[in-house]
Amino acid sequence: MTSATVEHGRGQARRAANGKAVETAARAGFVARGVIYLLVGVLALRVAFSDDGGQQADRGGALKEVAEQPFGVALLWLLGIGVVGMALWRLSEALFGQAGPDGHKPVKRIVAAGRCVFYAFVAYSVLSYAAGDKGSGSGASDKRTDDVTAKALDWSGGQWIVGLAGAVVVGVGLWMLFRAVTLKFRKHLDMSGSGEKTRRAVDVVGVFGGAARGVVFGTAGGFAIAAAVQHEPGQAKGMDDTLRSFTDTPAGPWLLALIALGLAAFGLFSWANARWRKV
Repeated sequence: MTSATVEHGRGQARRAANGKAVETAARAGFVARGVIYLLVGVLALRVAFSDDGGQQADRGGALKEVAEQPFGVALLWLLGIGVVGMALWRLSEALFGQAGPDGHKPVKRIVAAGRCVFYAFVAYSVLSYAAGDKGSGSGASDKRTDDVTAKALDWSGGQWIVGLAGAVVVGVGLWMLFRAVTLKFRKHLDMSGSGEKTRRAVDVVGVFGGAARGVVFGTAGGFAIAAAVQHEPGQAKGMDDTLRSFTDTPAGPWLLALIALGLAAFGLFSWANARWRKV
């Protein structure tokens, strides 16, 4: 009797995970993610040409930009709720598997669990900002990165921990880059009813946006490794400092401008996922 009740409960949970509510939550999450990346791209473009208005090109800067618009606080709450939807969808994937024939593989469920934790953190920061906690605002990613790195380096074996974390982030960045340039995102989209021009446009923003995102992650991971090797927490960088570092290359602000456009393209790609993603 107990076993049958448990199995019945699991069946109901699985049906709920595959239902319309979770699908709607996932699509709302993609919309919210698209808004954040599009704004970060715009802010980074301002930084590239020295017209940043004191804002920083990170998630906090994007939230501040939203807050300054008419009905900005209400928009922030909507963004936060959308990201909560993304976290819940990833949780359902971790518990019951992803869409597709290989969606139940343990590694995919583990990755989904990691994404759930990430988006839960993002949702918390967005909702906290909406509720008036400006500690998650512009520049917060840089300060948080410095603080966490400094604490970790003080631990026994801290250099190895920070170095390993940086290597993982580099690996994630390289995987993002690989998935983008090899068009692996196509298998997650159902664009069978779309025209050739639409599919080509989604490919362009998917490759360009995914590659730019991978480069940013990989670069941030490289700075974390440098912080570990030099035992200098200031070497680790949040998103804003990572993006600004591209202006120190021989290409100068033009490389940052290219990355900024790529991040904005990833925002557009997120919106494409909101429309055509298999959920």
